[in-house]
Amino acid sequence: MKRVFVLATLLIMSASSLISCRDTKEKETVIKEVEVEKEPEVKEVEVEKEREGILERTAKEVDKEVNKEIDEEIEKIGDDN
Repeated sequence: MKRVFVLATLLIMSASSLISCRDTKEKETVIKEVEVEKEPEVKEVEVEKEREGILERTAKEVDKEVNKEIDEEIEKIGDDN
């Protein structure tokens, strides 16, 4: 009988320690309203320049120069027809 009483007491104590009444903290949600100013419209050319990096811009300049040189060589050779 003593063993049953001790076991029952241990069972009740262990159950109460596992199932405790803890207060759970709930996060408080804060909503802030912010006014956003609309950005002025930007021309597409300016937007493309902003998107391009320095390498792309440099590559375009080099392509222009190479194309000019190629056109000059073609004009020197002339038309074979």
